[in-house]
Amino acid sequence: MKTITKLLVANRGEIAARVIRSARELDIATVAVFSDPDADAPFVAAADEAIRLPGATPGETYLRADLILAAARRVGADAIHPGYGFLSENAGFARACAQAGVTFVGPSPSAIESMGSKTRAKDLMAAAGVPVLPGLVVDEALAADADALVRAAADLEFPLLVKAVYGGGGRGMRIVRTGPELAEAVTGARREAASAFGDGAVFLEHYVERPRHIEVQVLADTHGSVVHLFERECSIQRRFQKIIEEAPSVAVDAQLRGRLGAAAVAAAAAIGYVGAGTVEFVLDQSGRFFFLEVNTRLQVEHPVTEEITGLDLVALQLLVAEGHPLPPEVHTAKINGHAIEARLYAEDVPAGFLPSTGTLHRFEVPETPGIRVDSGVAAGSVVGVHYDPMLAKVIAHGATREQAIRRLAAALDATRAHGVRTNRALLVAILREAEFRAGAIDTGYLDRHDPVAMGSPVADEEMRAAHLVAAALAAAADRRSTAILPGAPSGWRNVASGPQCVEYETAGDTVEVTYRHRGSGVEATVAGRPLDVELHHVAADLADLTVQGVRSRVRITRVAAPAAGPTVYLDGRGGSTAAREVPRFVEPGSATPPGSLVAPMPGTVVRLGVGAHGAVAKGDVVIILEAMKMEHTINAPYDGVVAELYFAAGDTVDGGTVLAVITPSDPASTASVAAANPVAVA
Repeated sequence: MKTITKLLVANRGEIAARVIRSARELDIATVAVFSDPDADAPFVAAADEAIRLPGATPGETYLRADLILAAARRVGADAIHPGYGFLSENAGFARACAQAGVTFVGPSPSAIESMGSKTRAKDLMAAAGVPVLPGLVVDEALAADADALVRAAADLEFPLLVKAVYGGGGRGMRIVRTGPELAEAVTGARREAASAFGDGAVFLEHYVERPRHIEVQVLADTHGSVVHLFERECSIQRRFQKIIEEAPSVAVDAQLRGRLGAAAVAAAAAIGYVGAGTVEFVLDQSGRFFFLEVNTRLQVEHPVTEEITGLDLVALQLLVAEGHPLPPEVHTAKINGHAIEARLYAEDVPAGFLPSTGTLHRFEVPETPGIRVDSGVAAGSVVGVHYDPMLAKVIAHGATREQAIRRLAAALDATRAHGVRTNRALLVAILREAEFRAGAIDTGYLDRHDPVAMGSPVADEEMRAAHLVAAALAAAADRRSTAILPGAPSGWRNVASGPQCVEYETAGDTVEVTYRHRGSGVEATVAGRPLDVELHHVAADLADLTVQGVRSRVRITRVAAPAAGPTVYLDGRGGSTAAREVPRFVEPGSATPPGSLVAPMPGTVVRLGVGAHGAVAKGDVVIILEAMKMEHTINAPYDGVVAELYFAAGDTVDGGTVLAVITPSDPASTASVAAANPVAVA
């Protein structure tokens, strides 16, 4: 047995904080490593010691095995936990740890290597008797010859799934339904895989329509024990990435659970697995399951297994790494209740799940019974372009699935995450949707249910009116508390006795709010509609008021932005509103030129589809951006000519930056497309 005394966590964010928490409970000292953007991150403060990795990108920092091992030597760490992502499934890193005399908290390098290639993994699983789907490896020759590629794929049944041989998380993955689409999908997947995993190899396999994504948690020790800790359902996905996971699955009965568990144990035994790992399967409509992959690491969604078993998987990883056998409670584990996890992302759902960046001015998840929060951020955290945009995992446990769903929906609904766009509304809508509540889910759920419609808050004009009045009155109260000219009105009028006027942009609308204090009451209008308002208390951060006979307390967060106008976040009366106060005077010359293609988010230009002054047809690829390891294509909105092209491949751009200007063949096109899509074309 080897006792771990000091653990270096070679990761960031919520998983780093999660590992540090369990290590501390085992009396193990902890060390964090951090990139420059993460210098003030909560996980850094949580560790006993921390070492800077100079740089910002993963390639400069968290993927630098040499820097991480040097950090371990510097502080005398005798073990390294890789978390998930980054170096967690890097056999070379695991081998380098062993050579340096540092315990790698994970499986052996050979086990990682055997599963690192999805194609080799399928061969090994087939030999072990685990059901697999037929596939085809795309070598360099096939990738370069579109006709040969289509001929080679003729034996496979369409639709096909293009998948990265190395890596996961939906990166380097495309669905192809017809032969003509295949070459472009393979090219894009290879490029994305090379960027995300350092290897562009891809393969094809039959795409099972509307399957359930079922995975089984396995644990193995160095004494020959391999056990499974039941299944997780991970079918609610966007862009092949999970957003809601639960355990157990409503589709798995005791008999199927036994077969899945036996297959997962056989898979782990076949590669001599040690530690915590996950065997993933697809379950088709008829109840047949097929092997997908083995994740040779801890999964993002491991908390739902912990909640239904009462086990600490990170603590068990550390005990196994020390050489201990799996304790009795692992062998006798049973399912207790139901657990559901939602991944709260900083992303713009209506814009196609584009990552959202900015400063989190407020981040609060209510502490309620049955709720657990694994988070890597706090108020003041900056969400940048370099890493995955997940803010937190919110996990609910209940005696039944229904109770867990209700608890999770209520907690997310009351969550305050101000400063970035999030998928919170979508998560709540899914949890409250009838098909989900009935357990009738599969990986096509968000194809049948429009995420934009689900993620858009229900138009509650009474709530919005109360919020906007609260914002205007709070701004007035804040203005009165200033040391300079406290008597000056906060609105657009300099006559205090007259009605003040403020305009807010919210949910795509510009709304005018007027207000005037009359004795103990307030006269107010919103969008020209007179309102009956009684003000009980108002401060800069809270308004207690009755609007149209309904009293509510509205919490207010105001974030200054002198050039664009302050943004106000309002929570209360059963919902939330974000509104930007429209500046009275706009800076001259700030308008974007007509025909501009604007970056929808910060990122890096990875490819240009056309050169300057080149002709384009509607739908042609103009620029491909990469943000957080995902590619985002910007297409020509109409036929025309590229009049200006401001960036080259490799350049980094900020969100809102004009990338190119297209002169339309039909001058009427600019106005019509800009009206339909004001973000892309200005």
